Amino acid sequence: MTADGQREGATLVRWMGPADANAAGFVHGGLVMRLCDEAAGIVAGRHSHRRVVTAAMDRMIFRHPVHVGELLVLMASVNAVWRTSMEVGVRVCAEEIRSGRTRHTSTAYLTMVALDDDGQPMPVPPLEVTTEEGRRRAREAQVRRANRLAERDEIARQRGGEEA
Repeated sequence: MTADGQREGATLVRWMGPADANAAGFVHGGLVMRLCDEAAGIVAGRHSHRRVVTAAMDRMIFRHPVHVGELLVLMASVNAVWRTSMEVGVRVCAEEIRSGRTRHTSTAYLTMVALDDDGQPMPVPPLEVTTEEGRRRAREAQVRRANRLAERDEIARQRGGEEA
């Protein structure tokens, strides 16, 4: 499997209607988060050939609001693979249908875990990285993972060994 190949990527496209709006009149951020989770699950499942669950949403960055009537385009890819988990990055863009203009509205990084038939974590196939962009994404995923694990360990240390 490659970080750059078709099997590692997925694109979801959904029209944002009035039912998707929040009190401010923009698309609800929680809906964007749910769709990021869905796109990440598709990509992780395709890579691992297993049922997957979301272990963490490491970061969700909202850059610009999404307007009712726009298309929400979510592009997901596996950035890195560890023993039983994978980081999936999701880039979210809004597309104005009439003009065709798109803008990057948000980015999310999710950790997905592959499960066996009994619901236990299982090893994930390695990720072949063949481009400089893929290598950059893998390096950045390693930084996020190291930060996440260091934060978990520090909180446990401060709690006297209790898990965070």
